[in-house]
Amino acid sequence: MIRIKTLGLCLATGAMFIFVANGVIAQEKRVPQARSEIALSFAPLVKSAAPAVVNIYTRRLVRARRVSPLFNDPFFRRFFGDQFFQGNAPERRVQNSLGSGVIVSADGLIVTNHHVIDKADEITVVLTDRREFDAEVVIRDERTDLAVLRIQAKNEKLPFLSLRDSDSLEVGDIVLAIGNPFGVGQTVTSGIVSALARTAQGVSDFGFFIQTDAAINPGNSGGALVSLDGRLIGINTAIYSRGGGSNGIGFAIPSNMVATVIGGAAAGGQVVRPWLGARGQTISSDIARSLGLSRPSGVLVNAVHKGGPADKAGLKVGDVIVSIGGKPVPDGNALRFRVATMNVGGDTDLRIVRNGQPTTLTIKLISAPEVPPRDLTFIEGQNPYAGAEVANLSPALAEEISVDSDLSGVIVIRLKRGSPADRIGLEPGDILLRLNGETIGSVATLREFVRRNYSAWQVEIRRGGRVLQIVVQG
Repeated sequence: MIRIKTLGLCLATGAMFIFVANGVIAQEKRVPQARSEIALSFAPLVKSAAPAVVNIYTRRLVRARRVSPLFNDPFFRRFFGDQFFQGNAPERRVQNSLGSGVIVSADGLIVTNHHVIDKADEITVVLTDRREFDAEVVIRDERTDLAVLRIQAKNEKLPFLSLRDSDSLEVGDIVLAIGNPFGVGQTVTSGIVSALARTAQGVSDFGFFIQTDAAINPGNSGGALVSLDGRLIGINTAIYSRGGGSNGIGFAIPSNMVATVIGGAAAGGQVVRPWLGARGQTISSDIARSLGLSRPSGVLVNAVHKGGPADKAGLKVGDVIVSIGGKPVPDGNALRFRVATMNVGGDTDLRIVRNGQPTTLTIKLISAPEVPPRDLTFIEGQNPYAGAEVANLSPALAEEISVDSDLSGVIVIRLKRGSPADRIGLEPGDILLRLNGETIGSVATLREFVRRNYSAWQVEIRRGGRVLQIVVQG
């Protein structure tokens, strides 16, 4: 379970009601008029939905050296030497963790959180009827904190939950959270939808969550948020908590985002999202006043990728995006979510305000192109870049690693600890701009530069919105 530290909040929870007639859940939403209209049990719904929610157990083998306090004592090192202490072989240790998941198809596809199975060497899925299966990972999507697993049930019948359109949810709707908190076994809690489109920083790249007061605790991660019609409405993923327990503020990834990741299983195990080819900022009150807008809502376009879908559709810097595909986009998080949940191929409407006038553009939904090719290279030799893995930055790579897609050049992907590149202060995500005043336009150019003999290296990089210079003596 991801925990986000915040101030403790006390919420008063009122009565919650559900209407049942002859075991059939009614769809009408209204305030009960009499005590006889209040049902005291969610049992019919739980019996239907709970079997599709599974427990996930993971094992990870790690190597750790057995360290004695004597190893750091200078007296013992003086007599025995460092080689004696370095000769201790590392011991293998097993790290166990647990979480929850949801079966979403009859052929054994399971959705859970990425952080539940991250770095796991073995994954075991246990159903409510105690059947156990080994699971393989089909998709890892760290950007959404979702993963798709598959179990081989052969001819065995598997329960599963179908997905409901998360845009149909309303604040006040009753939901159930089903999972395996603290490893005590499957647990069901009830609550209401407290808010929609909530931002939970640090949970995923798409801050657009369903907030609920249904109790969610560690171990619930990857479990189901179920609507009263018995369908999956979200995947429980995070809580606001000071001490690690539930404070009535939990977050679930909407089912519409879950659907896009599941769709990747049929597309060769890769999630492909549309690329807008534009970047913007949320409209603040000051910006709204300066643009003559009636309220601070929408996304102000401040960059358009030349030749990208937005550019071809006619989007311009200074336009205000107010909706896409008929769905409102009050802020940047909403825009990223809406684009990410659309399918590649076809067209969609982009509603904008330009110079105070509403206009509709038609934008083609395509995947981000990998142009130029990334040319992934590990730099070696006697130079300041040695130990850095670099690549050509393309819109596809920018989307993959969550950087601005209108940027270009050579980007640092990772660093070898203790290498020259690490020692001069390079970081993953840095864009290499120039060396001794010459532009580094590609990985091929960088390879050529590092073969030269310089008396000094003047390295220029872009980090975030800043340009930094580092001087290294040859």
